[in-house]
Amino acid sequence: MDIFTKNGALRPVDRVSYSVRRGETLAIVGESGSGKTVMNFAPLDLMPVGLAVQISGSFNIAGTNIAALPPSSLRHVRGKSVGVIFQDPMSALNPVRRVGRQIAEVAQKQLGLTTRQAEKRAEELLSLVGMSDPAQRMRQYPHELSGGLRQRVMIAIAVASEPALLIADEPTTALDVTIQAQILKLLQSLQKKLNMGIVLITHDMGVVAAIAQKVAVMYAGRIVEYGPVADVLVSPSHPYTCGLVDAIPREEDPSGSPFRGIAGLPPIMGAPLEACAFAERCAFTQPVCRNGRPQLHSIPQSPVSMACTVKYEQLR
Repeated sequence: MDIFTKNGALRPVDRVSYSVRRGETLAIVGESGSGKTVMNFAPLDLMPVGLAVQISGSFNIAGTNIAALPPSSLRHVRGKSVGVIFQDPMSALNPVRRVGRQIAEVAQKQLGLTTRQAEKRAEELLSLVGMSDPAQRMRQYPHELSGGLRQRVMIAIAVASEPALLIADEPTTALDVTIQAQILKLLQSLQKKLNMGIVLITHDMGVVAAIAQKVAVMYAGRIVEYGPVADVLVSPSHPYTCGLVDAIPREEDPSGSPFRGIAGLPPIMGAPLEACAFAERCAFTQPVCRNGRPQLHSIPQSPVSMACTVKYEQLR
């Protein structure tokens, strides 16, 4: 995937492949700029205005390659086959329209309902996502709702037409811990009711451990580790995954202890990389690491798992 701007071309995602079944949750984790959001939003034509995107390959939903669809057809896919929860519900919602109307509009366009039917559907959806007095909430504007309630409105919009796939981009980032737990439980409940696949984009390993079955770890535009959540978090096979797990604060850390981060910065994705993208930051770098970018392959056991000290049970 290439992105063209007035300052030049970038390749934020390169040779990436993943699959999600109905009823399954795949978490995609990695530092900011690793390509998590672009990988999922670009095929849906949800990139900022002014960027030209060229996609090689396919993005298949229920057998349809949406990356090859014209914009007119893609507008029907968004919201119908694929629902999206954006990172910031305040900026994603229209501030001058009542929340009920914003939900009803999706139901009208994607399900072909009349205005009255769509209004009823919107009220049902507000009840489904756990909002009290949905009839009253229908008449409110986004600024009249708390962050947690705005996120519930976003979820209602995303699932209005019962999509096969839900893409949730950092759905709990702006929420406090208690509300985060409520939103995660809500997503799990809706997934079970609607039999949706969920792609969860997140930085939070605790969220990954709580809700996902599979995890893909992204770095510099590629997936560097992919597998069942318990396997990846207990025995990571890539030093980058190990660094992410080790960076998580623990209960036994003394007060005032330094933050355990990963030294260095991710590479700039303006030119093709001729070596392992993580080589400059890795404690396990060897000469072979500078002889081209490695490809994903299956391995029987982890060569670096002993360097990781956080246990999967602690994350949950």
